[in-house]
Amino acid sequence: MILVGLTGGLATGKSAVARLFQDCGAVVLDADVLARQLVEPGKPAWRDIVRAFGRQVLSPDRSLYRHALAKIVFRNRAKLKKLNAIVHPRVAREQTRLTREIARKDPDAVILYDAPVLIEAGAHKRMDKIVVVSADQETQIKRLRNRNHLSRTEALRRIQSQLPLAQKVKLADYVIDGTLSFEQTKNEVQRIYDELQQRA
Repeated sequence: MILVGLTGGLATGKSAVARLFQDCGAVVLDADVLARQLVEPGKPAWRDIVRAFGRQVLSPDRSLYRHALAKIVFRNRAKLKKLNAIVHPRVAREQTRLTREIARKDPDAVILYDAPVLIEAGAHKRMDKIVVVSADQETQIKRLRNRNHLSRTEALRRIQSQLPLAQKVKLADYVIDGTLSFEQTKNEVQRIYDELQQRA
């Protein structure tokens, strides 16, 4: 079994790369999906978030109102740190549990842990290999504005809330350019996957 961390900056094309790895045969664990499950109404992480940020971060159905929470944390580093301290350790424990489960069923599995803040959360230290998807900042801003309907200032603020891409690239075993064509990206992912499979 080999555990591979997949990360990158916001709107670099990381999700598309994760899907391509899955098509090759990798088992993908998505940190965002795990986080969403852990903050469902009534769960311990949900209770801690409501205690820390108040009921204004809740929708009428008691689920987290992500837009309101994002507005709070992306304007205040201390609050972002507080949110991360609630969510990240729980996501890490769940990822470890699922990895063990997958490895038991398939000892030769290539497990891809897709996590936007893999390095910021310190999770990269638990990985066997790291893949970073990168793109230039203008591409990131353009994609974020189109995808999330953000102003340029808001897009930049979100990008700057993460570790600079250049620092992530320094820690990478593999770097994929998120501005390549679909065909080029597919070929690059297949090449990396074949290499990882041999190591697994």
